[in-house]
Amino acid sequence: MKTKVLILGAAGRDFHNFNVYFRDNENYEVVAFTAAQIPGIAGRVYPKELAGPLYRNGIPIYPEEELAGLIKKHNIDQVILAYSDLSHESVMQKASLVLAAGADFRLMGPKSTMLRSVKPVISVCAVRTGSGKSPTSQKLVDILKERGYKVVVVRHPMPYGDLLKQECQRFASMEDCVRNECTIEEREEYEPYICCGSVVYSGVDFKKILGAAENEADIIIWDGGNNDIPFYKPDIHIVIADPHRAGHELTYYPGEVNVRLADVVIVNKVDSARKEDVELVIKNVRLINKKATIMKANSAITADRPELIKGKRVLVVEDGPTLTHGGMAFGAGIIAAKKYGAKEVIDPRPHAVGSILKVYDDFHHLGAVLPAMGYSEAQIKELETTINASDCDAVIAGTPIDLGGLLSLNKPVVRVRYRIEELDVKLEDIIDEWLKSKRIKKSK
Repeated sequence: MKTKVLILGAAGRDFHNFNVYFRDNENYEVVAFTAAQIPGIAGRVYPKELAGPLYRNGIPIYPEEELAGLIKKHNIDQVILAYSDLSHESVMQKASLVLAAGADFRLMGPKSTMLRSVKPVISVCAVRTGSGKSPTSQKLVDILKERGYKVVVVRHPMPYGDLLKQECQRFASMEDCVRNECTIEEREEYEPYICCGSVVYSGVDFKKILGAAENEADIIIWDGGNNDIPFYKPDIHIVIADPHRAGHELTYYPGEVNVRLADVVIVNKVDSARKEDVELVIKNVRLINKKATIMKANSAITADRPELIKGKRVLVVEDGPTLTHGGMAFGAGIIAAKKYGAKEVIDPRPHAVGSILKVYDDFHHLGAVLPAMGYSEAQIKELETTINASDCDAVIAGTPIDLGGLLSLNKPVVRVRYRIEELDVKLEDIIDEWLKSKRIKKSK
């Protein structure tokens, strides 16, 4: 008899685990996925065209709240946890629910889920969402391009739309983002790479994506969103730790896994963190990984029009996932407001509408900041309405995208950018040593 499986996910790791391990495995029957963290995913079906010949009707996706009932209704044998940015306590609470309902609880590791590339892979992952992966990946792109290598970035999945259309996506221009109807969350990840002349791949089928990336790259950079572990086996694994959430390197899944696997750990945001928190992170990293190179870095923040901040009443819009399941109460926007002398940060909550209002109900730690939520056209419109209704002189956009270019806003927008700025060990020195040891060939 086949082992009946249910996969707990969030439209990323869950689909990947299915594709590489379960799709053609006749020993298992994946009865359902459940969805969490990302709105609008539950109620859909993983398409039969992607699920393969063993799943002629596709696979239904249910809300995670129905987990216990689904286990009993379908006599599930195994429940696979396949999403990230969870405290160890949350993981064990889910395990306890599953065990009490009668099923086994399972985590899948690198041997079962990592694909091997014929090209060298640098992975950039993190302890928590919002630690600073993308600025690090962007700096790696610059370093490698300066040395004459063709670099392709593969981004952790964010398939929030039509899964069939998103099977294998390539982004090389902003027109590609428009054509693929990208959400704000997708634009936040793709736009910075496009602006620096790099190609980005993402989607659903990461084996197919890997083949496409290998055809045009000397080196692949894995940008590991949502602090997940890499889908591709890395040749060098770089992990970002955030001292604003000191201690999480020992208490979050799979952040701790990333730290244990790391070749390099970058303790970021040293310029805005307490010294004792930086020291705690370093101590904790060394406790569980004695081989990794540990380096410290600032997250250097700049604003394109600082004169619109000084002495003004501002609305701060921050990166959405960093504030929501990332658990942060502030981001680069708030730091910029303080740095450039804002008179007041106004509270957007009285003006929040629809799903934006629900975000504040779901995440009680949020204060006078507005997360840039935009998982659908309707939610993007609600974000726009909330901003336009807020009484302020200017909007500080702490999200990586051109918010003013995407939304129709009735007030000026100040774009905040942040880059990694090493304090001791230099990233380019680490990469140069790695390149020398690997003797990686350059395309003609």
